[in-house]
Order: sequence, then structure tokens, then C-alpha cells
Amino acid sequence: MIQILFFLFAAVAVGAAINVLAQKHVLYSALSLIVMLTAVAVLFILLRADFLAMIQVIVYAGAIMVLFTFVIMLLNLPRDEDGEDRLQWLKFIGIPLGLFFLFLVVATLWNVESLRAAPPRLIGSPEAIGHSLFIDYLLPFEATSLLILIALVGAVIFAKKDL
Repeated sequence: MIQILFFLFAAVAVGAAINVLAQKHVLYSALSLIVMLTAVAVLFILLRADFLAMIQVIVYAGAIMVLFTFVIMLLNLPRDEDGEDRLQWLKFIGIPLGLFFLFLVVATLWNVESLRAAPPRLIGSPEAIGHSLFIDYLLPFEATSLLILIALVGAVIFAKKDL
């Protein structure tokens, strides 16, 4: 059952990632990116890396995507040229898919006692991630934070040129 769910959510993640590139409207691409990030979080849960799944949902699907959506709305991009809604057929897929996901949540909550009996593993724990991040990969971590700081300063400089 877990392998079927893994391949199902892997297919959802790949399909949503392709949809990010295929969409002509930027907001639909951002929504597809949210679906992809959530599917990756479910894959983390299936791999028993619960901490990574929660960080995936909170940081990426939550905070980062709110910023993306805010920037899209702030730019006030034009609508599609043809004006018609080409995604009408998604209504018929959304309700059964939502009911299926609700069934998965209920089934997971029903079987939560069997998951608690399993011994805790330290592979995906916050302690193991912190140890790996700040001891084994300290230089790449600091280089990444420096690159993010440079990108932030560059964004501020580009934004000030328009004023």
C-alpha cells in the first residue's frame, strides 16, 4: 500500500512540476507549484521523515508560496488573451480527488497506533538534520546564506532604480 501511495504522489509531483512549465498564466503555475511541494511533503511522510515534511509544508508550500503569490498580485500581470477559462474540467476531477485525500487522512489517523509502536529512527530527526547541517555541511550552508544575502541586496538595488 505504501509503495502504491509513493508512486501515486511521485506521479502527482512530476505532473504538477510539468504543469508549472506548461501553464500560460503565472498564478496557475504558482498553484501547481504548491501542489508539487505538498506532494513532495507527502513523499517525505511516506519515507518516515516527518520533520522534513513539516518543514516542506511550513516553509516552502506556506511562506515562500505566499511571497510568490504576493509578488504575482503586486506585478498585476495581464489576464489570458483569449479570456475563456480553459480549466473548467478540473471541477470534475477536484471533488473526487478531494474525497480520496480525505479518505487517506482518515485511514492514516485510523492506523496511527501501529505507527506509534515502531521504534523512533534518528535519520530524519531534527537532531540528525542539525548535526549534519552545522557540522558536516557547514561551509555549503554558509555559502548558501551568503548567496541569499547577495540576491536580497541585488533585489533592493533593482527595486530602487525604478523609483
